[in-house]
Amino acid sequence: MPSSNQEALISESVQIHEGPPAVYQVIPKKEMMGTLSRLTVGEEDERKTNKTILLVGETGTGKSTLINALFNFAVGVKFEDNVWFQIVEDEKRDQTESQTLDVIVYQIFGFEGQTLPFSLTIIDTPGYGSTRGIEEDNSVSQRLLDLFRSEDGVHQINAVGLVMKASDNRLSDRLRYIFDSVTSLFGNDLERNIVTLITHSDGKTPENVLQALEKAKIKCSKNEKNQPAHFLFNNQQKQQRYTEKDINASKYSWDFTNEEMGHLRDFLKNTKPQPLKTTVEVLNERIRLTACIQNLKERIELNEQKQNEIKQIKEAYNKHEAEMEKNKNFTIQVDEPYKEKETISGGKWGLWFYKGAVTCDICEENCHYPGCTIAWYPSRCEVMKRGRCTVCTNKCPASDHVKKTWIYVTKTRKVQKTLNDVKEKYKQNKAECESKGSLLENLEKETSKLTGELSLLLDEAFGCVTKLEQIAMNVNSGSTLVHLDFLIKKMREKGDQEKVQVLEKDLQNTGGCSHLPAGWKGTQAATRT
Repeated sequence: MPSSNQEALISESVQIHEGPPAVYQVIPKKEMMGTLSRLTVGEEDERKTNKTILLVGETGTGKSTLINALFNFAVGVKFEDNVWFQIVEDEKRDQTESQTLDVIVYQIFGFEGQTLPFSLTIIDTPGYGSTRGIEEDNSVSQRLLDLFRSEDGVHQINAVGLVMKASDNRLSDRLRYIFDSVTSLFGNDLERNIVTLITHSDGKTPENVLQALEKAKIKCSKNEKNQPAHFLFNNQQKQQRYTEKDINASKYSWDFTNEEMGHLRDFLKNTKPQPLKTTVEVLNERIRLTACIQNLKERIELNEQKQNEIKQIKEAYNKHEAEMEKNKNFTIQVDEPYKEKETISGGKWGLWFYKGAVTCDICEENCHYPGCTIAWYPSRCEVMKRGRCTVCTNKCPASDHVKKTWIYVTKTRKVQKTLNDVKEKYKQNKAECESKGSLLENLEKETSKLTGELSLLLDEAFGCVTKLEQIAMNVNSGSTLVHLDFLIKKMREKGDQEKVQVLEKDLQNTGGCSHLPAGWKGTQAATRT
């Protein structure tokens, strides 16, 4: 028979199957933290500590059932109670990518008779590794950062659980990508908190999974046998028990799963939690890297358009030199680049979030777009450091920036220019306006100046990658791989072979972009991140 606290839980749930076991859908308290959902069951007891576990895994691994199993263990459900609770609203959520990709936080507080001496926070990341590509994965990373930085968010992690099926004999490209994406968010000090949670298990030693983890050189906690720390779970706890055979099979599955839950409880209890200060630093540095490269790409576009304008002026001047010298009003037509403001979607969400773009009024550049969600003011944006922007051309003070729902967009327009117009725009001093040679020389100087600006930005992006290597557990997330491809190409054009070799080594360490999952929109999304 259900205990008194289970009866109270049943009274606030919806029965979806008569059983045995009777299955109940728990109706948790739901609140939104910007784009994150937090589902809470129970009442907080400030005398108890809290343990937090972050779950990652491929679609179809049984992550939803695992979350439900953790909930049932937490509230003290026993086999003979003949009840089963579901906290995950839709267990088919993991079976389709058409469902929400939001980060979901499950907060399980205390119950009388529960088997956990602490409250439990479970962070589910269903969006990682979807076929939507880099833009969605960066969005998940940003939401985790928002969660870690929010005043009422998560500030330490006890365990990162890599969810795999017992039948897995290798890490698929998608799972490897997901693992790399998640571990790239954290500092080196989180390695001992990473464990593997093996679902659909029959209770036997998961040799296939352990060999796959060892072969893939997954950084994780080790057990007393120097194996990757792992815990086994069966996904049959709510299977109906109509016959004695059903009951016996279910009892076996329940017993070893319950025992493994106890081992996981002890791991959470005894393992030192990792503060997320380093993680926030890693995420901030990754955001600066992404923003820097995004800004770089926009400035490359502007640079190429400016150089094209100069090329058109040279060609027109050489072709019509005599006419232009004789007729002060003789004009040539060129494609002139210019910038204008373009509205984007965004706005304020609740007390903590404001989606928009941080732009520089002085440089007329986009310093953080897309992805700026938590900062209400430019001074609090991740791209600001010591009161100055780390992205825009002049590294302007934060006070020269605004956060609005518009961005700068570079366009071109056809304009008519006279010789005096051209000389005035590109002159170095008044005396230089008198000869063709000085004009062409000034045009060459302008081209060199533009090239030099790009070189500095490339060096900044390289510095961001180097910094990530120093502080991150794994620098090679999917988005970084695409950045590496882009940087290698541009460094090669620049002729900096030394930096090309460093970046190519980083790419080779992960097998390059070849292990990114099929259908993953890397290149397309990279143009917007």
